[in-house]
Amino acid sequence: MTTPMPRPEEPPPDSPTRWIEPGPLWAGGVATAIVAALIALVGILVARWLFTIPLLAPRRAGAWGNASTPAYVFSAVGAALVATAIMHLLLLTTPRPQVFFGWILGLATIVAVVFPFSTTASLAAKFATALVNLVLGIAIGTLTTQVAGRAVRRRRPSGSYESDQPPPPPPSRRLGDQYR
Repeated sequence: MTTPMPRPEEPPPDSPTRWIEPGPLWAGGVATAIVAALIALVGILVARWLFTIPLLAPRRAGAWGNASTPAYVFSAVGAALVATAIMHLLLLTTPRPQVFFGWILGLATIVAVVFPFSTTASLAAKFATALVNLVLGIAIGTLTTQVAGRAVRRRRPSGSYESDQPPPPPPSRRLGDQYR
Protein backbone atom coordinates (compact mmCIF):
# COMPACT_ATOMS: atom_id res chain seq x y z
CA MET A 1 0.00 0.00 0.00
CA THR A 2 1.29 3.43 -0.83
CA THR A 3 0.99 6.45 1.38
CA PRO A 4 0.31 9.87 -0.06
CA MET A 5 3.09 12.43 -0.02
CA PRO A 6 2.68 15.12 2.62
CA ARG A 7 1.33 18.38 1.31
CA PRO A 8 3.63 21.39 1.52
CA GLU A 9 2.92 23.88 4.23
CA GLU A 10 0.14 26.17 3.10
CA PRO A 11 -0.61 29.63 4.43
CA PRO A 12 -3.84 30.34 6.32
CA PRO A 13 -7.03 30.62 4.23
CA ASP A 14 -7.15 34.42 4.49
CA SER A 15 -3.74 34.81 2.83
CA PRO A 16 -3.19 35.41 -0.90
CA THR A 17 -3.71 32.55 -3.32
CA ARG A 18 -0.15 32.96 -4.64
CA TRP A 19 3.01 33.43 -2.63
CA ILE A 20 6.74 33.32 -3.31
CA GLU A 21 9.23 31.17 -1.47
CA PRO A 22 12.41 33.27 -1.46
CA GLY A 23 14.68 30.42 -0.29
CA PRO A 24 14.33 28.25 -3.40
CA LEU A 25 14.33 31.33 -5.63
CA TRP A 26 17.64 32.63 -4.31
CA ALA A 27 19.19 29.16 -4.07
CA GLY A 28 18.39 28.77 -7.74
CA GLY A 29 19.76 32.26 -8.38
CA VAL A 30 23.08 31.31 -6.77
CA ALA A 31 23.17 28.10 -8.81
CA THR A 32 22.45 30.16 -11.93
CA ALA A 33 25.32 32.48 -11.00
CA ILE A 34 27.69 29.50 -10.75
CA VAL A 35 26.54 28.24 -14.15
CA ALA A 36 26.99 31.73 -15.62
CA ALA A 37 30.52 31.96 -14.21
CA LEU A 38 31.42 28.63 -15.75
CA ILE A 39 29.90 29.59 -19.09
CA ALA A 40 31.94 32.81 -19.13
CA LEU A 41 35.13 30.96 -18.20
CA VAL A 42 34.58 28.19 -20.75
CA GLY A 43 33.69 30.76 -23.43
CA ILE A 44 36.90 32.67 -22.83
CA LEU A 45 39.03 29.54 -22.75
CA VAL A 46 37.45 28.08 -25.91
CA ALA A 47 37.93 31.35 -27.76
CA ARG A 48 41.56 31.65 -26.67
CA TRP A 49 42.70 28.02 -26.78
CA LEU A 50 40.67 26.53 -29.57
CA PHE A 51 40.30 29.46 -31.93
CA THR A 52 43.23 31.61 -30.71
CA ILE A 53 40.99 34.66 -30.59
CA PRO A 54 42.32 37.24 -28.13
CA LEU A 55 39.05 37.58 -26.24
CA LEU A 56 39.30 40.25 -23.50
CA ALA A 57 43.10 40.20 -23.56
CA PRO A 58 45.98 40.60 -25.97
CA ARG A 59 47.43 37.47 -27.58
CA ARG A 60 50.60 37.63 -25.48
CA ALA A 61 48.51 37.18 -22.29
CA GLY A 62 47.98 33.46 -23.06
CA ALA A 63 44.89 31.31 -22.63
CA TRP A 64 44.09 32.57 -19.13
CA GLY A 65 44.55 36.17 -20.12
CA ASN A 66 44.96 38.99 -17.70
CA ALA A 67 42.75 40.68 -15.11
CA SER A 68 39.88 40.83 -17.62
CA THR A 69 39.10 37.12 -17.24
CA PRO A 70 38.15 37.22 -13.53
CA ALA A 71 36.31 40.51 -14.10
CA TYR A 72 34.29 38.95 -16.92
CA VAL A 73 33.50 35.85 -14.82
CA PHE A 74 32.43 37.95 -11.83
CA SER A 75 30.37 40.18 -14.12
CA ALA A 76 28.50 37.07 -15.26
CA VAL A 77 27.90 36.14 -11.61
CA GLY A 78 26.66 39.66 -10.91
CA ALA A 79 24.37 39.57 -13.94
CA ALA A 80 22.80 36.32 -12.74
CA LEU A 81 22.23 37.68 -9.23
CA VAL A 82 20.78 40.93 -10.58
CA ALA A 83 18.48 38.87 -12.81
CA THR A 84 17.33 36.93 -9.74
CA ALA A 85 16.67 40.19 -7.88
CA ILE A 86 14.68 41.56 -10.82
CA MET A 87 12.66 38.34 -11.02
CA HIS A 88 11.97 38.46 -7.28
CA LEU A 89 10.77 42.04 -7.55
CA LEU A 90 8.58 41.21 -10.54
CA LEU A 91 7.12 38.17 -8.78
CA LEU A 92 6.12 40.35 -5.84
CA THR A 93 4.69 43.28 -7.79
CA THR A 94 3.51 42.49 -11.31
CA PRO A 95 1.00 40.28 -13.04
CA ARG A 96 2.62 37.81 -15.48
CA PRO A 97 6.15 38.41 -14.11
CA GLN A 98 7.83 35.89 -16.44
CA VAL A 99 6.62 37.83 -19.49
CA PHE A 100 8.08 41.09 -18.22
CA PHE A 101 11.27 39.33 -17.16
CA GLY A 102 11.62 37.80 -20.61
CA TRP A 103 11.41 41.23 -22.22
CA ILE A 104 13.83 42.81 -19.75
CA LEU A 105 16.41 40.06 -20.06
CA GLY A 106 15.95 39.74 -23.81
CA LEU A 107 16.66 43.42 -24.34
CA ALA A 108 19.60 43.35 -21.92
CA THR A 109 21.02 40.37 -23.83
CA ILE A 110 20.69 42.27 -27.11
CA VAL A 111 22.62 45.18 -25.58
CA ALA A 112 25.32 42.76 -24.37
CA VAL A 113 25.56 41.16 -27.82
CA VAL A 114 25.74 44.46 -29.70
CA PHE A 115 28.11 46.25 -27.31
CA PRO A 116 31.35 44.46 -28.35
CA PHE A 117 30.92 45.85 -31.86
CA SER A 118 31.39 49.37 -30.49
CA THR A 119 34.92 48.57 -29.28
CA THR A 120 38.22 48.71 -31.14
CA ALA A 121 38.90 44.97 -30.80
CA SER A 122 39.41 42.75 -33.81
CA LEU A 123 36.35 41.52 -35.67
CA ALA A 124 36.94 37.93 -34.48
CA ALA A 125 37.14 39.10 -30.85
CA LYS A 126 33.94 41.10 -31.29
CA PHE A 127 32.06 38.08 -32.63
CA ALA A 128 33.46 35.76 -29.96
CA THR A 129 32.51 38.15 -27.16
CA ALA A 130 29.04 38.64 -28.65
CA LEU A 131 28.56 34.86 -28.84
CA VAL A 132 29.62 34.32 -25.23
CA ASN A 133 27.31 37.15 -24.14
CA LEU A 134 24.42 35.61 -26.10
CA VAL A 135 24.93 32.19 -24.48
CA LEU A 136 25.15 33.86 -21.06
CA GLY A 137 21.91 35.78 -21.65
CA ILE A 138 20.05 32.68 -22.79
CA ALA A 139 21.33 30.59 -19.88
CA ILE A 140 20.58 33.22 -17.23
CA GLY A 141 17.14 33.88 -18.68
CA THR A 142 16.02 30.28 -18.98
CA LEU A 143 17.43 29.16 -15.65
CA THR A 144 16.03 32.12 -13.71
CA THR A 145 12.60 31.72 -15.31
CA GLN A 146 12.49 28.01 -14.50
CA VAL A 147 13.64 28.58 -10.91
CA ALA A 148 11.01 31.28 -10.45
CA GLY A 149 8.32 28.94 -11.71
CA ARG A 150 9.23 26.49 -8.95
CA ALA A 151 9.42 29.18 -6.26
CA VAL A 152 5.83 30.34 -6.77
CA ARG A 153 3.27 28.44 -4.74
CA ARG A 154 -0.47 28.51 -5.15
CA ARG A 155 -3.08 27.69 -2.53
CA ARG A 156 -5.67 25.18 -3.59
CA PRO A 157 -9.29 26.28 -3.55
CA SER A 158 -11.09 25.30 -0.36
CA GLY A 159 -13.62 23.15 -2.21
CA SER A 160 -10.96 20.98 -3.79
CA TYR A 161 -12.05 17.91 -5.67
CA GLU A 162 -9.39 15.88 -3.90
CA SER A 163 -10.47 14.09 -0.77
CA ASP A 164 -8.35 12.76 2.04
CA GLN A 165 -9.49 9.20 1.31
CA PRO A 166 -8.16 7.40 -1.75
CA PRO A 167 -10.79 6.14 -4.18
CA PRO A 168 -11.88 2.53 -3.72
CA PRO A 169 -10.17 -0.01 -5.95
CA PRO A 170 -12.07 -1.08 -9.06
CA PRO A 171 -14.17 -4.23 -8.67
CA SER A 172 -12.35 -7.38 -9.63
CA ARG A 173 -13.55 -9.67 -12.38
CA ARG A 174 -13.76 -13.41 -12.23
CA LEU A 175 -13.66 -15.96 -14.94
CA GLY A 176 -17.17 -16.48 -16.22
CA ASP A 177 -18.42 -12.94 -15.56
CA GLN A 178 -20.73 -11.86 -18.34
CA TYR A 179 -20.63 -8.43 -19.91
CA ARG A 180 -23.93 -6.79 -20.78
